[in-house]
Amino acid sequence: MPRAAVQANEPIFDTHPEVSLDFSHVKTVLKRGYEKPFLLIDPEIIRLKTRRFTRAMPRVKPYYAVKANPDPRVVQVLRDEGTGFEIASVAELDLLLSLGVPAREVLYSNPMKSRAYIEYAAHKGVEWFVVDSVEEVRKVVSIKPDAKLYLRIDTPNIGADWPLAGKFGAHLVDVPEIIAAAAAARADMAGVTFHVGSQCRNPQNWRVAIERSRAVFDQLIAAGMRPRMLNIGGGFPVRYVKPIPAIEVIGEVVNEALEAFPEEVEVVAEPGRYLVSDAAYFVCRVVGTATRAGRRWMYWDAGLFGGIIETAEGLRYQIRTDRTGPMVPWCVAGPTCDSVDVILQEEMLPEDMQEGDFIYLPNAGAYTTAYASTFNGFPLPEVIVL
Repeated sequence: MPRAAVQANEPIFDTHPEVSLDFSHVKTVLKRGYEKPFLLIDPEIIRLKTRRFTRAMPRVKPYYAVKANPDPRVVQVLRDEGTGFEIASVAELDLLLSLGVPAREVLYSNPMKSRAYIEYAAHKGVEWFVVDSVEEVRKVVSIKPDAKLYLRIDTPNIGADWPLAGKFGAHLVDVPEIIAAAAAARADMAGVTFHVGSQCRNPQNWRVAIERSRAVFDQLIAAGMRPRMLNIGGGFPVRYVKPIPAIEVIGEVVNEALEAFPEEVEVVAEPGRYLVSDAAYFVCRVVGTATRAGRRWMYWDAGLFGGIIETAEGLRYQIRTDRTGPMVPWCVAGPTCDSVDVILQEEMLPEDMQEGDFIYLPNAGAYTTAYASTFNGFPLPEVIVL
């Protein structure tokens, strides 16, 4: 039985070694002094993760999801590695164009785009636009009649740490109407896409989604269209505190499922977190501690508004400190005056944590600095590239 046909009792988690930024680099940077929170990135790890992705799925070309980390130096590394790029806004498009990325290598994968953004992207040369509704098909075609459309379909997000189904994705019952609208508009419905959920730890989600996409391909062909691109989206996991299926395990499932598509169909993916998370440490500092009603509180100089927002959705980092005291529960909050700025509840951290101590968050290269704001006047984290 091929390993892609994983049974429930088969071990699929943590089967391959995962890479992470060498902590000694963090200590070296701190010897220069500390002014504010920072993200330290090793571009070599980004290169290694990109090559590992393509080895695991040779038929699949990665299109980096720029939203994960839009630092120009990160984008440049990925461009040098030959990836394409996926955007959600024209600001991300402008970043890519400024770095010499051809517009034809850009996928505009935000399913709901303003008319002004579509016009701008089309003017700059973007050809590929995602849709997931009749209304979006008509909007895009009214602006760019020759656009290459790809239909985002709904698919199970079972086993994903952050399910994304609901806000986007055409339900299968709605697909025939969307195809009919595209045919009536003489649109080029050129592909299908999906998203299995962020941090997806269930490889079978990709199999189910690819099977659904094959069925939609058949509907498009029956309607006289020429689908020629399959986009298997993102969701490829990295290791935080939970075990994950390695990209090689996911690749076996994907590769087998892709046999249902002829070789002339281009297959792409939109990895974001997978390519950049492991390449970085996020570093911040304790600004104070307090005890209230018997509960320990610790305040960092970076919180939900300073780049550590994903903890509010359940993400947990393997937090590292320089203290060695016994582990006790702490409530951890950011520095702002907003009561929502609480990072963690009852997090086990050393009892002897004090003002001035450093906090180290490994595998934090994605969705940290990208989410950060200057709310309350606190500075944006610095991004340092080795």
